[in-house]
Amino acid sequence: MSRAMKKLLVPASLGLFALLLSACQKGPPRVPPTPTTGERPPVAVAAPTPAAPADSIEQYKALVAQQILDANPSITFSGRLPPMLPAIVVVNISVDRDGGLSAVVVKRSRDSEASKVALAAVRRVAAPFPKPLHLLHRSHKTLEFSETFLFNELYQFQLRSLAGPQ
Repeated sequence: MSRAMKKLLVPASLGLFALLLSACQKGPPRVPPTPTTGERPPVAVAAPTPAAPADSIEQYKALVAQQILDANPSITFSGRLPPMLPAIVVVNISVDRDGGLSAVVVKRSRDSEASKVALAAVRRVAAPFPKPLHLLHRSHKTLEFSETFLFNELYQFQLRSLAGPQ
């Protein structure tokens, strides 16, 4: 093999080695820290267009789910779900009358890293959620519902409200 060929192969081999090594990474990618002071991190997301009021809780959940996906494009995936989901996280979300996030808590999970990703994803939504309007009962100040985060092996997620039949 000539010297010129060796000079070309060594950088290409190193690049391929680095690519393979990064594919062997274990565990989820690092999630940006969520603020603890009630401030929300800045997100470069276009302002949502006003949506038509939801007639049912399922429609409302779909609107909220779309807003969560729009705020987290780098950690979501679309298409067919894998046959075995490495992590599933169910969170309870509470939204006040004005669409503000009142609370988000993990209801069910077996993976603490996936739980952190799910909570951060909901908190990362910069704009208020749609107002729940007539979905609230008279005596209730918040609308509470569950959303399920379905994770692939790269710790990217789909939301059950938008995933559709698989």
